[in-house]
Amino acid sequence: MHRTNGEGRLAAALVEAADTLTETFDTGDYLRRLSDHCVELLSAWTAGVMLIDGGQAVSLAGSSHREAVALDLLAAQHAGGPCLESYGSGRAVAPVSIGVAHAAARWPEFTERALRHGIVATFAVPVRRRDTLLGALNVFVPTLPNGGPDGGRWELAVAQALADAAGLGLQNHRTYAQYRSLAGQLQDALSSRVRIEQAKGMLAERWQVGTDEAFMELRQYARRRRLPLDRVARSVIERSVDDAELRGP
Repeated sequence: MHRTNGEGRLAAALVEAADTLTETFDTGDYLRRLSDHCVELLSAWTAGVMLIDGGQAVSLAGSSHREAVALDLLAAQHAGGPCLESYGSGRAVAPVSIGVAHAAARWPEFTERALRHGIVATFAVPVRRRDTLLGALNVFVPTLPNGGPDGGRWELAVAQALADAAGLGLQNHRTYAQYRSLAGQLQDALSSRVRIEQAKGMLAERWQVGTDEAFMELRQYARRRRLPLDRVARSVIERSVDDAELRGP
């Protein structure tokens, strides 16, 4: 791949990674697409992302290019592997030969699984947002990038750029979702208050009493029946409860 073309495609991938402020956002699809970009930009065999929380993998996503293999290799890292190592250190795991790592007993279970899949080399970079580590991006390649003129620095830089964009995108979506949830709660609280005020007014007018007395009857009924006050207010507005019940003993 020519670097000029690759840089243009990388820029497009980074822009796409930033587009997470949508209601239809799906983490699995997002990480799968990110892994696809990594495969396409680096001519990798496959790639995947492991999101980690508290030292444990909480989500795995593989590129649509050999997705089953990517997921298998990510799952094999529960006892150690490039993802956990990158996440633990907060730094990239430089390209490494699977055969050499296996001979050195580095990540035994993972390297054995990788050899069965015919993986030649791998590297990983952390997915983070500032000081918050979210996981790692793992790339599986057909040749060891260290043999190139820059010793694999280009591949690591591209992977890290994608991982950084993912960290920003994931964190932004998390913040967006929290604000939407809070806005929904505030709207529900406001709507509830409006219904209660409406019910108070209706009862005060029907009974020819003050709104404070109407509210007291409304609240006492809710307590007697162990019902939410908003639900009782809705019943008053819909006229599904009669006055005799509301003004009970």
